[in-house]
Amino acid sequence: MSSNFYALIMAGGTGTRLWPVSRQTQPKQAIELVGNRTMFQHAVDRLNAILSPERIMVVTAREYVDALEAQVPDIPRENFIVEPMARGTAGAIGLAAVHLGHRDPEAVMAVLTADHYIRDVDQFCRALAAASQVAEEGHIVTLGIKPSFPSTGFGYIRRRERVRQVDGFDVYVVERFVEKPDAARAAEFLASGLYSWNSGMFIWRIDRIMGEFARQMPDVYAQLQEIETVLDTVRQTEVLCQVWPQVRKETIDYGIMEGAENVVVMPVEIGWTDIGDWAAIYELHQSDEHGNVVVGSSHVGVDTSSSFIRGSKKLIATVGLEDVIIIDTDDAMLICARDQAQNVKLIVEQLQKDGRTEYL
Repeated sequence: MSSNFYALIMAGGTGTRLWPVSRQTQPKQAIELVGNRTMFQHAVDRLNAILSPERIMVVTAREYVDALEAQVPDIPRENFIVEPMARGTAGAIGLAAVHLGHRDPEAVMAVLTADHYIRDVDQFCRALAAASQVAEEGHIVTLGIKPSFPSTGFGYIRRRERVRQVDGFDVYVVERFVEKPDAARAAEFLASGLYSWNSGMFIWRIDRIMGEFARQMPDVYAQLQEIETVLDTVRQTEVLCQVWPQVRKETIDYGIMEGAENVVVMPVEIGWTDIGDWAAIYELHQSDEHGNVVVGSSHVGVDTSSSFIRGSKKLIATVGLEDVIIIDTDDAMLICARDQAQNVKLIVEQLQKDGRTEYL
């Protein structure tokens, strides 16, 4: 891996669909959800084979920095880039890009997140190495996931002709990004063989992504430039806190990727899972003979199958349940159908509406 390659781990989300374990004071990236490592530690662990800690950067919220730094103390404190408030993934990535560009103007950055689980770490690292070569040439590279079923929960990328192959990975021109489809369209996408899931992992040169900000989001680009002029000065915090609340809230997909030039996709098979909800976590665990997964608690089940049960101290007993999620914490319990796991965020929204902040 070249000396100008860096990784950015995005670790600022609150994980509302993983309530009641994921809270504002303890977000999902700081929690052990798979194995005995947190999602943030998993994200760093899989980079260790190709990057030293000095070339791993993290963008997160101020309230999470201390906890995340304690989990991975080898990453220098100055590599934690703090957002004063959430402004969407476009702003977060732009802020990280100006910091990295200030340090190394010729840097190539891989944008990764702390809410993915990847089984084939070796293949993932090979893919990053190949993608970095393509990005060095001026392409914006996105890692596409080969779809295994017609998901309606992911965005898709439609590809055109293959332009090259790098270390066994095919590289295709991106025709367009497609938002989450309905079931019929998702089935069409899968059958065509021309689509990948949008993983949200991107690789680019710093000058390329900043050029896209200048072209597509000139207002945000100007604000980022204002921040960059005071980096490593006594005014850095003051200017950031003045400018950041004015930054337009936007995702990198809408703000940049859908209109970006010279974008290619590299389809990969790396055992990728987006840890977005409890149903996804259920799929990552080995189930018992009844299809149940029990984590951190004692469970007695009668006529209970295909369910995910997570607790701590209490015995959890179930009768006549199928495809259910039960999450028990000290102060709250969630019970929902597995196929409704995406809607747990609606509980959080209701708690916010009702002013029940002690549960958020």
